[in-house]
Amino acid sequence: MNIVDIIRKKRDGGELGTEEIQFFVDGITSGSIPDYQASAFAMAVFFQGMSARETADLTLAMAKSGELMDLSAIPGVKVDKHSTGGVADTTTLILAPLVASAGVPVAKMSGRGLGHTGGTVDKLESIPGYRTELSSAEFIEIVKKVGVSVIGQSKNLAPADKVLYALRDVTATIESIPLIASSIMSKKIAAGADAIVLDVKVGKGAFLKDLDTAGRLARTMVQIGRDVGRETVACLTDMNRPLGDAIGNSLEVLEAVEVLKGGGPERLKEICLVLGSQMLILANKGELDSGEARRILERKLASGEALETFVSWVKAQGGDPAVAEYPEEVLPLAPKYPVQAATSGYVSTMEPLQLGLVALELGAGRHRKDDAIDPGVGIKMQVTLGDKVEAGETLAWVYARSPEAALKAAQGVQEAVGISGAPPKELPLIYQVIS
Repeated sequence: MNIVDIIRKKRDGGELGTEEIQFFVDGITSGSIPDYQASAFAMAVFFQGMSARETADLTLAMAKSGELMDLSAIPGVKVDKHSTGGVADTTTLILAPLVASAGVPVAKMSGRGLGHTGGTVDKLESIPGYRTELSSAEFIEIVKKVGVSVIGQSKNLAPADKVLYALRDVTATIESIPLIASSIMSKKIAAGADAIVLDVKVGKGAFLKDLDTAGRLARTMVQIGRDVGRETVACLTDMNRPLGDAIGNSLEVLEAVEVLKGGGPERLKEICLVLGSQMLILANKGELDSGEARRILERKLASGEALETFVSWVKAQGGDPAVAEYPEEVLPLAPKYPVQAATSGYVSTMEPLQLGLVALELGAGRHRKDDAIDPGVGIKMQVTLGDKVEAGETLAWVYARSPEAALKAAQGVQEAVGISGAPPKELPLIYQVIS
């Protein structure tokens, strides 16, 4: 078998066999296929696409290129959740203990943030003492005991994907649906989940801006899941405005605690109930409908059981459990500065990408993978879309390390929040559930 023949076959629109795809994945993992040939393969796929069978083969081969997490020691159906990334997206911190409190084990590996979208691991590490690096045995034992554990991704999780992803990033092949789908799903499969719920963000603050492209990606990933034996559901959700009010690591932990106590932004709570319901349905193998699953989760929130599970989980991983009772005292927070409305009117736009970039410049995110983050900086919105505001009213609080940084950030927030004479048309939060 020859890599040049494989590239030529795909370049000319041919369908690759399972063995040819395995040869390619083995080659990029071992380094026997150089970067320039792997890049040529990616470009061929970008232009010619892949069949459903090819995409499933690529996904499974990349998943098996490194460590496969074995979660069989944990009783029950293990359901994982993945988000394609957005702004003020704090769902995992709420969803993991909420679903676990309903009896569904959550054993989750999460990544760090890059760019304007925050990483779950970064948020959790803002809790003093919380450990995101555990041995496999400790990880599994915590899930068995508490019902939930969230750790950083293993360095040997789908190594072939790491190689291909890095090349796609510098060869203008990022947007290929088969390559995006196989990248996401290979890591989910390697992480050991029995079933997967995907939160595919669409809109101005998401990687995917239009509903059609997001829908194609969602359907491709659902098909991959089924082809490799993992029941998969995808929810297309709106990211034309921030999901929650908090943008920044400690601030998002604080907001997650608010939701688990029954408060917090309604949009954030609603998406957690929708995604969580799908996780319960998959865990119960279709014996629950969405209404029954939602009512179970609402009861767990109202009773405080979800919050109790959050406390047990944080404590089990070395974090300070007082974060649930005194979050503003426990979490590292920078000094805060008000951002005032320049004019009166209705909040007509809240540009999520711009707000995310403001938080990034404050230090809440990374330009490069090795950048350090500041867990205490960020933005806390005080208004939401459609609110009527008066000139001089506080739009948000900026958490910054200096007055100069706060002033620059405040200007950015004012530019991102549009105020007009009429309230805007409300967009749906959930566009579609694909199962």
